[in-house]
Amino acid sequence: MTTESAVQWLSSFDKYGWIFGLERITRLLNGLGNPHQGLKVIHVTGTNGKGSVCKYISSMLQKAGYTVGLYVSPHVERFSERIVVNGEEISEEDISLLVEQVRPVVEDMIKKDTAPTFFEIVTALALLYFRDRKVDYAVIEVGLGGRFDATNVVTSLVSVITNVSLEHTNILGNDITSIAFEKAGIIKEKIPVVTAATQNAWAVIKDIAVEKKAPITLVDQTMWKRVSHKGKHQEFFIQGSFKDYSVKTSMLGMHQGENIALAIAAIERLQTSGVYLADTDIVEGIAAASHPGRMEIISEKPFIILDGAHNPDGMAKLALTLKEDFSYKRLFLILAILRDKDINTMVSMITPVADVIIVTKSTNPRAYDPLLLHEKIAKFDETKEVVVKASIPEAIDYVKTIAKRKDLICISGSLFTVGEARRYLLFGEIATS
Repeated sequence: MTTESAVQWLSSFDKYGWIFGLERITRLLNGLGNPHQGLKVIHVTGTNGKGSVCKYISSMLQKAGYTVGLYVSPHVERFSERIVVNGEEISEEDISLLVEQVRPVVEDMIKKDTAPTFFEIVTALALLYFRDRKVDYAVIEVGLGGRFDATNVVTSLVSVITNVSLEHTNILGNDITSIAFEKAGIIKEKIPVVTAATQNAWAVIKDIAVEKKAPITLVDQTMWKRVSHKGKHQEFFIQGSFKDYSVKTSMLGMHQGENIALAIAAIERLQTSGVYLADTDIVEGIAAASHPGRMEIISEKPFIILDGAHNPDGMAKLALTLKEDFSYKRLFLILAILRDKDINTMVSMITPVADVIIVTKSTNPRAYDPLLLHEKIAKFDETKEVVVKASIPEAIDYVKTIAKRKDLICISGSLFTVGEARRYLLFGEIATS
C-alpha cells in the first residue's frame, strides 16, 4: 500500500465525523493487541494551549535523554505531524505499514456494523507506533473534550487540563460547568492532575479530583511572569513547586507563560514519582520547543504572522498579543473561519485591532462563506474596511500588493486556514478541496 492510498483510506472515515464513546476504540485496540497498555502517558486536554503544553513537555523529556512519543491534532500541513518520536515525524513507509496492520481489524468492525471514526483509527495508529518504537514516554493530546475522547483509553502518569472556556458547545455542553466536566473525564483514580482552570471550571475539576483521590496542582497567574519580549523570543520567570526557573522560548504571546508553568508543573509531578530530569533539561527543553502555525512569524518587512486561533478565547489572546507585543503602522488581517465556530464572538474579539480585514475561506468543507463573514463584521463595525477574496492564496496575493514594510499581516481563524497559508507562503503550494 502506498502512503497516498493509506492516507486516502484513512480520510474516507471523515464522513463519520466525531462520535463520542470508548466502545469502538476499545474494540479496535483489542483487535490490535492493546498497544496502549504499558505506555507511560502524559495526557493533556483543555480549551487552548494543549498543543503548546504537549510540545514543552515532550521537549523537556527528550532533552533528558528519553525516547518520547508525541501525538497531537489536527495537523497543520502534513498528516505525519500528528505522530512524532523524538522530534521526527512518522515516515511515509511506517504510515503505510501501520495502515496495513490496522485495516483488517477496521474492516472486520465494519462488517459487524461498528465503523470507527477517522480520529479513532489515527489514535490506534499512534499507540501502535509508540509501542513499536518502545518510547519511554508518550505525550498525548486529547482530540475533543476528554471523557469520551478516543485517547481516554490510556492510563496516565499525570493528567493536564490547561484551561476551560466555551467551545464545541453543540457537543460538550452549553456552559463552562458542563465543558469542565467533560474535560475532567481524563482524571484517573489517584493519578496527579495539573490545571490552570479558573472559577466554575476549577470547582468542577477540583471536586472530581477529590472524588478520585487524585492529587491536584493549580497553576495560577501568580506562578509566572513575563520578564522580557523582543522579536522572536520572550523570557519568563516560573515559580515551580521545587524551585524557580528563568526560561526563554521562541513561542510568542503572553499566554505562553501559563503554558510553560503548566508543563513544568507536570514535569515536577513526574519527578516526584521518580522520573529524572535535571534543571538544565527543563530550561533547554523549553527553549527548544516550537509549534508551527501558532503565533509564528513567517517573514518580516512586513511581518507576516500565522496563528491558528479558532475559538473566542484563542482570538482574544491573539488580539492581545498583536496589540501588546508588536509595533506596526497598519494591521491587515486575513480571516477564514469554520462555520461551526462561535463566529460572532470571534469577530468581536479581533475586529477592533485590525485596520483592514480580508475575509476568505479555506478548502475545508466546513469553511464559512466569506460573504456572510463580511456581513457579520459589518454588523459589529460598519466602518471597518473589509475585502472579500475567494481563496487564501488570492487573499495573500492581494494583501502583499497593498501592505508596506512597516505594516503587519496576520492570518488566522482556524488551523486549516493557517496550514493552507503556510504551504502557499513557504512552498507556493495551493490546496485543493
